[in-house]
Amino acid sequence: MKKVLLLIVFFGVGFYSCNKSAKSDAKLLSPAELQLLMQQEGVQLIDLRTPKEFQSGFIENAQNIDFLSPTFEQELLKLDKNKPLILYCRSGRRSAKSYKKWFQAGFTEIYDLEGGIVKWRNGGFLIKNTP
Repeated sequence: MKKVLLLIVFFGVGFYSCNKSAKSDAKLLSPAELQLLMQQEGVQLIDLRTPKEFQSGFIENAQNIDFLSPTFEQELLKLDKNKPLILYCRSGRRSAKSYKKWFQAGFTEIYDLEGGIVKWRNGGFLIKNTP
């Protein structure tokens, strides 16, 4: 009986921890999926590139929060944790690296643009330029 109980506890804890980590993964979006998601009310689109990169062209309605900035963590805390969050950078590396910080800050619905703005641009999607 003790062995059965131990097995139940072992598998229960394993199942719980697997489910918990699965929920902590950002959902990768193709450029087409991102374009559809951006039509929803209240979506927060975050460009993680440097200000110089951002000025060279960005996805419309994106807010620039430089992942490399010393104030990065303070900036992310200014956003609404209850609204969907979409991250992108140049190629997807910075957004993938930064995901854990967003999750630890309490964001739960996090999306990541697969391939970053490079894939967006190569897919023929529109880029805004600063005036």
